[in-house]
This record gives sequence, C-alpha cells and structure tokens, in this order.
Amino acid sequence: MTTTIVPQLQATQQAAAQVRRLTSEQKTTLLNRLADILIENQAHIMAENQKDMERMPDGDPKKDRLFLNEKRIQGLADSLRDVAQLPDPSGQVVFEREIEQGLKLKKIAVPLGVVGAIFESRPNVTVDVAALCLRSGNACVLKGGKEADFSNRCLVGLIHQALQENGVDTNAVMLLPTDRQFVMELLTATRYVDIIIPRGSESLIQFVRKNSLIPTIETGAGVCHGYVEATADLTKARDIVVNARVSRPSVCNSMDCVIVDKAIAATFLPMLKDDFIKWNVEVFADDESYPLFEQMQYPMLQHAQPQDFGREFLDYKMAVKIVDGLDEALSHIQNYSSRHSEAIVSQNQSAIDRFLHEVDAAAVYANASTRFTDGGVFGLGAEIGISTQKLHARGPFALEKLVTEKWVVVGDGQVRW
Repeated sequence: MTTTIVPQLQATQQAAAQVRRLTSEQKTTLLNRLADILIENQAHIMAENQKDMERMPDGDPKKDRLFLNEKRIQGLADSLRDVAQLPDPSGQVVFEREIEQGLKLKKIAVPLGVVGAIFESRPNVTVDVAALCLRSGNACVLKGGKEADFSNRCLVGLIHQALQENGVDTNAVMLLPTDRQFVMELLTATRYVDIIIPRGSESLIQFVRKNSLIPTIETGAGVCHGYVEATADLTKARDIVVNARVSRPSVCNSMDCVIVDKAIAATFLPMLKDDFIKWNVEVFADDESYPLFEQMQYPMLQHAQPQDFGREFLDYKMAVKIVDGLDEALSHIQNYSSRHSEAIVSQNQSAIDRFLHEVDAAAVYANASTRFTDGGVFGLGAEIGISTQKLHARGPFALEKLVTEKWVVVGDGQVRW
C-alpha cells in the first residue's frame, strides 16, 4: 500500500531533464504517435470509461464531462496533432543585447519543469495536460479524481506506450493515486514540483489556493453572464443565450445568468420560453422577472435567492436579472462575475465599447456566445484550463504559457567592481 508519493515525484523530476533535451521534431513525432495510439485503442478507452460512467449517478452534472465516445476520442487525437504542429515555445530567444563590450545577454524561454495538475471528472484533461507539457519540454504529475480513475489509468497507460516507443522515460507523465490523503503531500512538495494547476469545482480551487506552498495558477470556476442590452437584435440574443446555456451546461464557459434590460424584458424573455422548455431549463428569476415568467406559465420557475447570483450551476439552470441600463448591468457583473467570460448583445456601439473596455474578465464578447472561450477554438491546440487570475496567464492557459524565462550571459573574462 502506498504511504507516500515522494518516490513518484522524485522520478518525475528526474524524467523532466530528459524531456528538456528532446528536440522539437522528437516532441512532434511523440505527440502524433500518441494520437494514433488513441484511435487504435478507442474501444478499450470507451470500455474503461464506461466503468467510471456506471459509478456516477445520472443526475450528476459532472457526468457529461466524464463521458468519452468515439467523437470525443477523435477530438483528443485531433487536438494532439494540433499541439504537435504548434511552435515549440521553449528555447525561444525573447530578448538579446550586448550590455558592454563583448558581454552578451539573452533572455530565453525555458520549461517550467514539473507541472502538477489536480482535476475532477475530466479524463480529457489527462491527455491535454500531458500533451501541452511534453510539447513545451515539461514533465507532469496528474492527480485525477476517483470518479475518472478507470479512464485516467487507461489513458496514462497509452501515453506511457507512446513515451516508451519514443525512448522517453515514462515517469515524465505520472498519474498519482486518487486517495485524498496525497493531496496535501503534493501541494507541499516544493522540492519536486514547480507549479500547481487546479481544474475543477470552486471548492477544489479554493482548497488548493489556501493550502499550496507551490505557486498556483487558478483555472477558475466559470460564472458567466450575458447582458441583453436595450438595442439588441432579439433573435440573435435568444440564439446566443440558449446556446450559451444548453449546448454543454457542465462546462466552465456556459452562461449561468442572463441580464436583460428592463426596456425589452417583456418582449425578450417570452422568446426564451420554447427553447428553455425543450431543454428543461430551470429558471431562477429575480423579483422583476418572476412575474413575467409566471404570466407565460413557465413550468420550471424558482424565486432567485441571493446565492443564485454568482453561482456556477453546471446544469440546465439559469439565473435571470432585469436591470435599468448598462451601468446597472456592469455593476451586477462586477459583483458576481468569476472573471471568466462575459458577453453583451447590443447594436449600440458605444455600449459595446464600454462593456468590452470596462468588464474585468479573461474573455469578453460582443454579439457572440461565451461558449467560444476554449484553447482549441482560439487556435492554441488545447488548454490546461481557463485562467481567471492576472499573473503569468489569463484566459486559455495553453502551450505558450508553460514556459518561464532564463537569463544567459556570455563573456570573455569580464568582471564588475
């Protein structure tokens, strides 16, 4: 029985040196081979994933995140090929100058080292993190949740196959035991792990923030808003709001609250009725919008409580807030946003400009769904998560952010007194 993960962390730290030595071409070959292996083993992956699916209740909103089918496995393989073709961020010369006669200075991008990822219910994260880390010259330790253990062990086994075939130490991608007792050991392993990235529930992220001795990059919860301004094209607004809520409600870029200008609320809210009923969307309406839903006899209606604003539902549920103009909408977003993705639907260019300039979020949208906030969609190949903080990385945390800097100074006997 495992009592400590220190030997595994040591092994990954040692393997990181080998990953740093890989050329860009070697890393490309490795990731393309892994893509092939995933496709070759689709049936096995789905069989292991089904074991995890059977253990999770049908009503759990995380079940969609857990699920793998042929389409999603193909998507993982495609993402691997995309990452393989992206420029290798490590080794790039960021800055270069001569600081005095013959003394040459460079700043170059170098891998972070060992990346620790803690995540829940998302076996795709296993592949995404491994791919991004390997492409950027990093090793990684993965702490997945027990609910995805069969899937994660299967996927890491296939990653190890690709590593082995390409002569790379399999400890470069380490899957840690699911036992929670090892979380604190990981969070305090400053000697072996260089950065921690939590991806999951708000409670997980806050736990890591409070307890990690290792620098942490938050991939925060997505409490996303859409403001339907008074001049909005209401047909487009309906399509955007419905898409942002129902296309994949369990993901972090889905919309949790629609904010509607009072000038158009009586016209716009009934336009949501048919689609919301079709998708069984439960509405948490504020005091002003509740009578409008009641009047249209909306069947899944709740009085919104204060805690329903700023809540990531991860389900077919949406809060509704009526405001009197842009200033009130901006104030509501300021109070309740998780600073992930925020949208305005409007035909008023000055309102759009103010919204895009003033809203403090990693991604802001005008007349489009928040569902586009994604590393793959943004052309980054894949992502470890959406960073909602401001230091080092913000928005899709992808390949180009998995490096730090090193100053290299080359001289010929120079000294400084």
